[in-house]
Amino acid sequence: MNRTIWIPCVLSVLSTITGTAQAQDASKAGQWKTWVISSGNDHGVPAPPEAAESRGELDWLREVSKETDPRIVEQMRYWDSGPASYRWMDLITKRQSAGQPVGRSMVHAYTYVSLAIYDATVAAWNAKYAYQRARPSQVDPSIQPRVPVPHSPSYPSDYAATAAAAAGVMAYLVPAEAAYFHGLAEEAGKSRLYAGVEYPSDYLAGWELGMRVAEQVIAKIRADGSDLVWSGTVPTGACLWTGTNPANIAAANWKPLLLSTPSEFRPQPPPACTSAEVQADLAGVKNFPRALTSANLSTNARALYWQTPEGVFPWAFAQLSRWVLEDKLESNPPKAARAYALLGAVGFDAFIASQDGKFAYWYPRPAQLDPSLAPLFPAPNFPSYPSNHSTFSTARSEVLAYLFPDRAQAIRALGKEAGDSRIWAGIHFEMDNQAGVTLGRNIAHKFIAWAENDGSQQ
Repeated sequence: MNRTIWIPCVLSVLSTITGTAQAQDASKAGQWKTWVISSGNDHGVPAPPEAAESRGELDWLREVSKETDPRIVEQMRYWDSGPASYRWMDLITKRQSAGQPVGRSMVHAYTYVSLAIYDATVAAWNAKYAYQRARPSQVDPSIQPRVPVPHSPSYPSDYAATAAAAAGVMAYLVPAEAAYFHGLAEEAGKSRLYAGVEYPSDYLAGWELGMRVAEQVIAKIRADGSDLVWSGTVPTGACLWTGTNPANIAAANWKPLLLSTPSEFRPQPPPACTSAEVQADLAGVKNFPRALTSANLSTNARALYWQTPEGVFPWAFAQLSRWVLEDKLESNPPKAARAYALLGAVGFDAFIASQDGKFAYWYPRPAQLDPSLAPLFPAPNFPSYPSNHSTFSTARSEVLAYLFPDRAQAIRALGKEAGDSRIWAGIHFEMDNQAGVTLGRNIAHKFIAWAENDGSQQ
């Protein structure tokens, strides 16, 4: 999709879509608990322009909202296809799946962009209901909106705030593409002007708010310990993982969001690799049918999916984005932003806690205990216990089940499959899987408890 510059010219009239979007009441979202900024009251947004200046903006909007440049028409459609958060979170998923850079880690991108979007949304909602500025078409009926009119005050623009916050964080994480992200953000915010549902001053105030939120989120990234380099050595001895340059090891020392320490829910030590229990577990992994036959096609196919760039981590966000669209959460941007932030936050702490367990015990992979075992694909380059997939999928499926209880059974089944797939592939023990499930649930329960007291229940 092409980015565009500000085009205040007038072309012929485009057919319009009018009406006010049906929405759940989100008027108190400005009071919800935030993740990074102190509170929604920390918006720093000045009062909107007086009536005389607003009349000048309406004159400008009356003409601009008739714009028919095909690029602008497409941009309005693109950015209005869901809540303001949707396209930004989907952007990360698409970049990750395509092998494009997302910064220090995909975990960072999902977590900190979603937190920036959420805090910017809460702050924008706080300012919206503090100032109660009517939408342009409510003041001047001659302005014909080309998207459904949001059921919230106009000032400041939550689209611009979301875009600036997301782009600011992405520009920090991927500095080589900073201009690209900021260009997308301008396009997202200005699409609401061409659609006739916001004033230029709404856009400017939202943009400045989003940039302020991004600055605070970036400061949090800088303080989370993820820039530190591991300088230890791989331990040696019986029943220990063997290899060099283990991936993700530094993450065991990152600063969690809610966990008191990375080890708060650390799994119990695994049994000795020579024990009868582990030998039976090893036999179960080795004997699982994974030969390329029609009988094993389903488990092999699913195991391979869970090893794809989407299956490793982004799948939960892709699932959430589908539900955001199915449930038409464009009518409730704070609810959508809250869901993305909770999913991003629990994934961050689950990632840290899982690495803590792995590098506390340095447990070997099944094929390291029995070289005759032939996995479906090579095991990742780090220890076995607990399973990352089981930890991440359980923590995130439990949070999604909390957010979407009518879909709880389906999402839990999907999360279980993600963990089970590592047994099917031959790269994990069942005890790795079970330790990950327990760890993921413990982490999820802590985040759900936080969410149950975030003010969104009012």
